[in-house]
Amino acid sequence: MAQTTETTGTTTTAAQVLAELAALEDPKARAINEKHGDDHGVNLGKLRAIAKRLKSQQELARELWATGDTAARLVALLMFRPKSFTAEELDTMLRQAHIPKVNDWLVNYVVKKGPHAEELRNAWFTDPDPVVAAAGWALTSERIVKAPAGLDLPGLLDIIEAQMKSAPDRLQWAMNFALAQIGIENPELRARALEIGERLEVLKDYPTPPNCTSPYAPLWINEMVSRQAK
Repeated sequence: MAQTTETTGTTTTAAQVLAELAALEDPKARAINEKHGDDHGVNLGKLRAIAKRLKSQQELARELWATGDTAARLVALLMFRPKSFTAEELDTMLRQAHIPKVNDWLVNYVVKKGPHAEELRNAWFTDPDPVVAAAGWALTSERIVKAPAGLDLPGLLDIIEAQMKSAPDRLQWAMNFALAQIGIENPELRARALEIGERLEVLKDYPTPPNCTSPYAPLWINEMVSRQAK
């Protein structure tokens, strides 16, 4: 179905958006993206510009998502209205979104901004699919920072201590992020968070560019705490 833009009165179809994205395909961008598990070759700045022009068009965005094309799905995620989805729809979408960038944007731009974030956090947190569980941990990290009341933070540290070392990469990354946030935000738990990070050594040797903070939890915690003290 063609969608009409509010500003111009012209119509844009999913096929036209796909053609525009195909014209923007850059082999160098694809090579870089593929190193991170993302199978598209469109510069993200240009992709964002398309979404900004199209604005919030829910039906067109749904059509773009349904194509399964990664670049089209990224555009769709920038166009979606987060409150327009049911929890069941978002669960289905997450299980379709195993491309890292699509998964990240779905969680951060749609799920976190919608009314079902806590319901889905609880549903995904212990899911047997590690990619789905990672999304649950990402939502948990959001709560650790913004709304920690009611969370069993020592219990979360117990789980991290027992499971993070052997977790698949994406889930391990999400658990490590939660570990760091617990240590940063909670002085009374900081020593334990640091001890867990030091003993497990997860991401200790992760290559980190100059002037960037290492994702290794002990370094990350200490760096963020020192910045807060300034």
